[in-house]
Amino acid sequence: MGAQLRAGAAVAAGGTLLVGGFAGLVPGRGGASSHREAPLISGQPQYDNTDVYAFVSPDKPDTTTLIANFLPFQEPAGGPNFYKFARDARYDINVDNDGDALPDLTYRFQFRDRLKDGNTFLYNTGPVTSLDDPDLNFTQTYDLTLIQRVKGRVHQAVKLAEHVPVAPSNVGKASMPGYAALRAQAVKPLPYGLKTFAGQADDSFFLDLRVFDLLYGADLKEVGNDTLRGYNVNTIALQVPSRFLTRNRDPVVAVNSTVQRRNAGGGYTQVSRLGSPLVNEVVIPLAQKDAFNASSPAHDARFAGFVADPELPKLIEKIYKIPAPPGPRGDLAQVFLTGVPGLTQPAHVRPAEMLRLNTAVKPAAEPNRLGVLGGDKAGFPNGRRLDDDVIDISLQAVEGELIGAKNDLGDAVDANDARFEKSFPYVAQPHSGSDARGTAGAKGGAAKLKAAKKKNGKAVTFLNAGAASDDASGDGGGSGTLGMLPVAALTGGAVFVLTGGLMWWRRKDRSRARPGA
Repeated sequence: MGAQLRAGAAVAAGGTLLVGGFAGLVPGRGGASSHREAPLISGQPQYDNTDVYAFVSPDKPDTTTLIANFLPFQEPAGGPNFYKFARDARYDINVDNDGDALPDLTYRFQFRDRLKDGNTFLYNTGPVTSLDDPDLNFTQTYDLTLIQRVKGRVHQAVKLAEHVPVAPSNVGKASMPGYAALRAQAVKPLPYGLKTFAGQADDSFFLDLRVFDLLYGADLKEVGNDTLRGYNVNTIALQVPSRFLTRNRDPVVAVNSTVQRRNAGGGYTQVSRLGSPLVNEVVIPLAQKDAFNASSPAHDARFAGFVADPELPKLIEKIYKIPAPPGPRGDLAQVFLTGVPGLTQPAHVRPAEMLRLNTAVKPAAEPNRLGVLGGDKAGFPNGRRLDDDVIDISLQAVEGELIGAKNDLGDAVDANDARFEKSFPYVAQPHSGSDARGTAGAKGGAAKLKAAKKKNGKAVTFLNAGAASDDASGDGGGSGTLGMLPVAALTGGAVFVLTGGLMWWRRKDRSRARPGA
């Protein structure tokens, strides 16, 4: 542990050591988290942790990359208040390196807002070419703190970085003509080989969410549509030398992410929690979801029964007549609670829902989207890479793939809609507000839509889009209905405005002038 603390202090490179107020670093309990899966968090999207990823960095295999995404279903053109991290929250990535389900290291992101001009409705007042561009009207920065614990108790906190700029929302091509350059400016190298990033990104999760429509329509036909296509999220990411994360030569670490929100008393209450994918969505029942998100992994024994005897295979049997594997499901307990022996299970493990990663397994030269099920030990459930198809893996696992019940279940969505990057932070660039959702390919969709639409024989632009439609009377503006109204009706309306309406106003005005009126 002494080596861990010295490494953390060295990483700070002269940063401020927070020597007091450790009680304030520990959150209280609360309720509420992934893509709208728990009742309370569905109404608090800024605090909603949608996905967690942990993998050995493919281009720097001596490092580990940790990613947490928040604020789901971001419509790229959703202004004028675009998407920001909450300034009254603490976004944490937690690492347990001794198997006791208590965090030993916490990397904490806390955000600040800056509004340059409050007298405009615009997010940016001109083309933005850098993160410090005066035309970027709204900006965020964050501080990054490493909190080190012993048996769950805070030992010390070290400020790793201050006032780091956040990559903004991708408003559109006119506002941000070179968004990739803005993304690159938001990647901040830190001493001793660390890197950090915060900003908007394409939603890395790919799946068909119609699983909630009686498991793909009750007839297996509702598959093949990436429901998250074209949506963005907010991402925090870290790249850390793996030796700073592990302990006592055990290469296995467990990772999860939590969010605490400041309450009325000035303290913090945990409102979101996420580790392995799909546990809270399809394993934890509705009545327990908020309690699960408020709890610590160290107390997950109360939820273990839902993993050992899950509802999903029973529903599949009921709807599709595929026999559910008999319980108790020790195979699923290894995937989601203890880790797989010989791969991701630490020497002394307390069962807990966390994402477990063996940092000694090098990246695969040719990754298989099915991870361990596909013979690729560098993939899920050994951590989670961005391109791991966790839906197909989980569906096959719950139907008994690991205990000899071979199957090929899947949602027919096998890859993300946007290309992942080859270097940190690896997440795909966010979709631009210039891209119209619902058009083929999404990218460049607005231009395709504009070229395809015609009105009165002319291409539709901002300058003529309000003109009457082709079947209107040709009055040059307004609705076609107005053009077809009888002239007498229009004349009568005009008489009312010029006579009766004016007389009514004068009477109203005189009544206001009388004392006591």
